[in-house]
Amino acid sequence: MKFYSLNKEAADVSFKKAVINGIAPDRGLYFPRDIKPLSSSFFENIEDQTDHDIAFKAIEQFVSESIPENKLKEILISVLDFPFPVIELEKNVATLELFHGPTLAFKDVGARFMAHCLGYFLENQNSEVTVLVATSGDTGGAVANGFLGVQGVKVVILYPSGKVSDIQERQLTTLGQNITALEVNGNFDDCQNMVKTAFLDSDLKSEIQLTSANSINVARWLPQMFYFLFAYKKLKNKEQPIIFSVPSGNFGNICAGMVAQKLGLPVAHFIAATNVNDTVPLFMRTQEYSPKMSKATISNAMDVGDPSNFIRIRNLYKNNFTELKNHLSSYSFTDEETKHAILSVYNSCNYITDPHGAVGYLGLKEYQKDKSDTFGVFLETAHPVKFLDVVEETLKLKLPIPSQIQNVLEKNKVSIKIDTYDELKSYLLNK
Repeated sequence: MKFYSLNKEAADVSFKKAVINGIAPDRGLYFPRDIKPLSSSFFENIEDQTDHDIAFKAIEQFVSESIPENKLKEILISVLDFPFPVIELEKNVATLELFHGPTLAFKDVGARFMAHCLGYFLENQNSEVTVLVATSGDTGGAVANGFLGVQGVKVVILYPSGKVSDIQERQLTTLGQNITALEVNGNFDDCQNMVKTAFLDSDLKSEIQLTSANSINVARWLPQMFYFLFAYKKLKNKEQPIIFSVPSGNFGNICAGMVAQKLGLPVAHFIAATNVNDTVPLFMRTQEYSPKMSKATISNAMDVGDPSNFIRIRNLYKNNFTELKNHLSSYSFTDEETKHAILSVYNSCNYITDPHGAVGYLGLKEYQKDKSDTFGVFLETAHPVKFLDVVEETLKLKLPIPSQIQNVLEKNKVSIKIDTYDELKSYLLNK
C-alpha cells in the first residue's frame, strides 16, 4: 500500500518511507491510499482469535510492502505483551484500560511499534535517524521508553516547562543514553510547531535525517486501532450498539478507531471528549475550524489547541460534514467537572479514573442522555498515579506507587531549557 500526503503536493511513498520521513515534504500528514475492509468472517469469529492474530490482520495491508510477514508477527509479539482489560462499571458503561504497558499510558503500543519498525528499517545501515517529538504529557515517556537503546536512533523530546505532571516529566528526563529532553518555555502547541518547522528546514535536512514519533507518524498512529478491536472481541455479544468515548488531544487515538471502523469494526458512534481546549467540539457545532492557543488543564495530555490528526478524520469522511456528524460527537469539560467525575465514579463504582479517563466518562454520559440504548466504552488512557496530586487531592486518599513509577522517582531529572526554534536548530546541528 502507498501513503499520500493530505496536502497532495508530494509523491506517494511506501510505509517505510512514510515512517522515516515522519511528515511529507509538503508538510502534509501521510494517509493510506485506500483502506480495504476485512472479511465479515473476521468479525464474526473474532473471539476465537488471539490479540496477536487480530493485530496482524488489521495492520498487515498497511505495512506488508515494507515489513515481511514473519518480522511483522515478531514485532507484534514484542509490542503486545500486556493486557487490555474491559471493566464494566455500571449499566451500559465500561472502561477500556490502556495503561498496563511499561510507562502506564496508552501510547506505549504506538511508540513501541514505531521503535521496532524503525529499528528494522535501520538494520545493517550506517545511517542515523533523529526522532524529534513534541509531548503534552504521556507521548514523551512512551517514546523515550520505546526507543531507549535502539541502535542508529537518537531521540529528542520537546515538552512545555511546568505543564506536564512531575511523574510524566521524570519518565522522559531520567533515561539518558540516546534520549534527550528539551524543556520549552511555552505550551504544547509551541513544541509541536517547532517540530513541524524543523521538518521543513533545509539546513537541517541537508545535515541530519529527521523523523517524528508524534501521532503524525503513521507507525505511531495506526497501531492504536488495535485497542478498539480488542475491546470488541470482549463485547461482541452485547445486544446494544457499541460506542466509544475517547479522551482526545491530538486526535490520533480516535482517528485510529475510525480506521478500525473502516475495516469493518461494528461501532455505532465515536465521542471525542476534550477538556476546555475545545477546537473540535466548536467545529462540530459551527462547521468552522478555528485553532486557538492551548490552555493548561489537569488533563494535560489533551492540552492541544490545533489537533494535528483532525485533518485525517475529516479526510476519512471526504470532508463531508454531515457524514462526519453521523459518526462523531464531541464535547468539552472543565477541570471542575473532571474532578467531580473522578469523585463520582469512585463513590459509585469504587473505581479510580485519571483526569483523562474522567473526561472520557463525561463525554460518554453526555451522549447517552439521548442514546440510553447504547453500550458505551470510555478509554482510560493513563494510570491515575501519573496524576498523583490531582487524584489524591480529589479523592482524599493515598495511591500505591507502581514499581515502574518508583524507579523514575529515584532518578534525577536532566533537561536542556530552550526558548526559541533557533535554539532547537542549534542543538540539532551541534549535538
